[in-house]
Amino acid sequence: MRLTLLLLLLASAALADTVVASHTLRAHWRIGPSDILMSPKPAPGAVTDPADVIGKETRTVIYAGQPIRPEGIGPPALVQRNTLVRLDFHQGGLTIRAEGRALDRGGAGDWVQVMNTVSHNTITGQVQPDGSVAVGLGR
Repeated sequence: MRLTLLLLLLASAALADTVVASHTLRAHWRIGPSDILMSPKPAPGAVTDPADVIGKETRTVIYAGQPIRPEGIGPPALVQRNTLVRLDFHQGGLTIRAEGRALDRGGAGDWVQVMNTVSHNTITGQVQPDGSVAVGLGR
């Protein structure tokens, strides 16, 4: 009885549809509903729920028909390389704000390198949901 139940559970997991690209998606492409299809072919490690993909951004090129994997997508970039960003340092009750130039691109939660425009020091910070970069967090 237990073996039959286990086999049924494994069979239903294996029959899950896989999210695939409907056409070639360039790197840094924001994925919309028309960019994906559901494929009946199982692909281990691939995304199975379209809601987990729509609105995300591709990290690399994803070719037509290729399964979309979680490591190949991420949040849309809020910080673009070579643009000015606000740097925020918070320690206790102290807040210091400065201007920096992004040396990387990244979305909310990504770690990027930024050059302080006054001191020209390069520091690492985490992109915040508002597009600022929090520094001094200790990675």
